[in-house]
Amino acid sequence: MSIDMHVHTHISDSDYSIAQTLGLAESRGVSHIAITDHDTVSGVGRALELGKALGISVIPGVEISAFDFKRKKKAHILGYNFVLPAPAITRLCAPLLMRRRENSLWQLATLSSLGYDISPAEVLEKARHSTSIYKAHMMEVLINKGYGQSDYVTLYRQLFGKDGLCARDILYVDVHEAIQAVKEDGGQAIFAHPGQEESSFDLIEELWDTGLDGIELHHCDNSPVDKAKILALAKQRHLILTAGSDFHGNYGSKVDLGDLPAMPPHTNISRVLDFARTQAARTVGQASTALCPPFPASLPATSQG
Repeated sequence: MSIDMHVHTHISDSDYSIAQTLGLAESRGVSHIAITDHDTVSGVGRALELGKALGISVIPGVEISAFDFKRKKKAHILGYNFVLPAPAITRLCAPLLMRRRENSLWQLATLSSLGYDISPAEVLEKARHSTSIYKAHMMEVLINKGYGQSDYVTLYRQLFGKDGLCARDILYVDVHEAIQAVKEDGGQAIFAHPGQEESSFDLIEELWDTGLDGIELHHCDNSPVDKAKILALAKQRHLILTAGSDFHGNYGSKVDLGDLPAMPPHTNISRVLDFARTQAARTVGQASTALCPPFPASLPATSQG
């Protein structure tokens, strides 16, 4: 049994479709996979259908772009095994997707004003399956036109990094509200890649009372020191420990899909799989592929300038 609990598709910011993603999982011998697109569950129904046809166990998932307002740090939450149509998650994330879209349009306008050869229509074509426009879509257009081909990372930092030409954060949702939404929809809430933010471990202790179920242990951004901290926290509270590649297709994934040990050490993913089986009957027949529609096929005239 091979497991990957953190995988994105072109519903958010990967260039792989759901079918391509699950096809790759099948070819790499991944038996259990969680589709965790950013701030949307709109691809989960389709993934469940295709997974069943391929003999792959698909775990309903989402990655919510959350924020710790006390420490002013990002704090992403993975949600698993919620019951579709997951109204609480969708209600919480819909305004966030709108903010992301508007910010992306501002970034596009800024790039154009700075002389970059890029238009909303071109980027919209790359993002046609997604629930929003992401920086990865803009980068693909720029790279295809010859910008930054010798150094992708430098171009990304120049444009979108902390002091980049188009750097501007959007308002994420409160991390406590993210956990509450996952729980309200009957799911399990997991703290994603805590190694990305130094203050995450102080926050995690505060999230126990909110209903946090677990922590992502194996992730490329978690150092050995981070993992030791995670194991200590998990022992105190009997938390679920998961593992994921954070796969984004060709859009900058550090680890390939399923490129994890067949059963990553110290994890207890069986607690997610057991919970999934108890939810299966409630999910059958409720899956929807249109909970949050893809980005519109055309832009308002006022947004194209």
